[in-house]
Amino acid sequence: MTSVLPHIMLESGKQPQHSIIWLHGLGADGHDFVSMVDELNLPVAIRYLFPHAPQRPVTINGGFVMRAWYDIAHPSIDAQQDEKGICDSQASVEALIAQEVARGIAPGNIFLAGFSQGGAIALHTALRQNVALGGVLALSTYLPLADSAARDISTGARQTPIFMAHGRNDPVVPYALGVASRDTLLEFGYAVEWHEYSMQHSLCAEEVRDIEAWLARQVGNGS
Repeated sequence: MTSVLPHIMLESGKQPQHSIIWLHGLGADGHDFVSMVDELNLPVAIRYLFPHAPQRPVTINGGFVMRAWYDIAHPSIDAQQDEKGICDSQASVEALIAQEVARGIAPGNIFLAGFSQGGAIALHTALRQNVALGGVLALSTYLPLADSAARDISTGARQTPIFMAHGRNDPVVPYALGVASRDTLLEFGYAVEWHEYSMQHSLCAEEVRDIEAWLARQVGNGS
């Protein structure tokens, strides 16, 4: 059984019935998106979980050890993908999902969110759940292991709505890779809401408002 990753937990109100598991990018940690708790004004109480990725050597960074959801071995991030690392991180996120279900949160009220590497793991994991989650926020990211996704995705998970956002000038996760990932998800039958912005590999104020509006609609549709 996979142990639950160390994480920061914050609640925006009493007795939340919705949870968001928010995954940071390469080299960051769970503190990176804690500010979103105050920036998002949602109509229901939310439990936010901000896990810390394990420490691991990252090949493209000279083997330097840092927090990473998986290794990156090639300048083209969708080449020579670290399938074992990706699947290990999937199991870690699934342990967090199971923790929230055990606390009484319905799977349809659990959201996965992530930036860059974290967004890749959020997408990868959500597609492989037996039931639909509340939704996925995939920010400045891409769909990893896209070739195997068609074989691995769960029928039940196809009902999970997806919000994707990308900077048109992103030098880290190329805009074209984000667009290709969106198109692949659409081909799989997912409902994808796409947003793009004049920015690089980051978040912007307009994006935060778009995230807020999308989440407000999703939690309004849930229980």
